Amino acid sequence: MKEEITKFFNDCKNSIDELNEQCGTLEDIINILQKAQKNSNTIYTIGNGGSGSTASHFVSDLLKTSITKEAKRFMAISLVDNVPVNLAWSNDQSFDSIFVEQLKNFLKSDDVVVAFSGSGNSKNVLDAIKFAKENGAICVAFSGMDGGKLKNICDKCIIVKSQDMLVIESDHLAICHCIIDSIRKSGTPLFKYD
Repeated sequence: MKEEITKFFNDCKNSIDELNEQCGTLEDIINILQKAQKNSNTIYTIGNGGSGSTASHFVSDLLKTSITKEAKRFMAISLVDNVPVNLAWSNDQSFDSIFVEQLKNFLKSDDVVVAFSGSGNSKNVLDAIKFAKENGAICVAFSGMDGGKLKNICDKCIIVKSQDMLVIESDHLAICHCIIDSIRKSGTPLFKYD
């Protein structure tokens, strides 16, 4: 068992180390988010399973942890969190439509859609990104493996170079925390951790 534990942490460390090659893309993503913050555009997050959990967590951090004394607050919504709406669209139409149908209610030009997908091939995520692009949104993705189809339809995509979904999802959360940490350090954080 010790070998499996060590291997998992080493795999996470190695894939995190490889993310240094994508620092420029990560800086671009932070700039996109801060521009949305400054211009009062809304950030929407989407994902399935563990990626859905990361989408929800990221919004929590944008709405509270990132607050600084100098900047406007973020406007962010996780389209994962309204379970009755997701179940209604899934039941009455298709699971593939749960995100795109919610975006039809809210999305405005220059809003930002952030997609989390370990494979980069989840149909409901791809459909939502295609809709968002067609309607003037800026699209950011966090993927894994080879980035899947998602990497080709987003404005910016960070790819965790691993075939292990648990490693990919762990690293996605670390990347989100890196983003929030950078935003906090760009000003004077309003809250301290207890």
